[in-house]
Amino acid sequence: MIGFAFCGSFCTLSRALDAMRGLLTEGYEIQPIFSFCVRETDTRFWAADEFCSTVETLCGRPAVDTITAAEPLGPARPLDALVIAPCTGNTLAKLAHGVTDSPVTMATKAHLRRDRPTLIAPATNDALSANLENLARLLSRKAVYFVPMKQDDPTGKPHSLVADFSLLGEALRAATRGEQLRPLFR
Repeated sequence: MIGFAFCGSFCTLSRALDAMRGLLTEGYEIQPIFSFCVRETDTRFWAADEFCSTVETLCGRPAVDTITAAEPLGPARPLDALVIAPCTGNTLAKLAHGVTDSPVTMATKAHLRRDRPTLIAPATNDALSANLENLARLLSRKAVYFVPMKQDDPTGKPHSLVADFSLLGEALRAATRGEQLRPLFR
């Protein structure tokens, strides 16, 4: 079972959803996990209820969307791997500093207790500024891997990085072998 956690980089939710569909097509069973923002926030990209029901229907199970429901994903209901896609700068910072205040951060904390692979697909406008230290901190952490990423608009958003969601399946297979898919920056 793969945990697939969605955070509120709303403009990349469709790309993350497509990547999740690819994993389902490959035969993975997926436990969806929603941040509070994804569960509750309507945007110009998706209505929260529409997005969440789409994911739950595709996965054939209800999402984990509370801190209490996320905690057993480590010891009591272990996952084979956890994917966080998209991972916002806010969540990246929380993970780097051990802050556990959302379903996604609790699922990650619980999952990493067993040193199981966690794959992060960043989508943040401050990865090369305020969150660069957090990115580096997580790169050196055991069992944490990244989907290769690139600057999505070097001129208009010079500090932004976004994962190449088309590589998520390949990056997941590498992570489950204990390897970081390279090159990391494309």
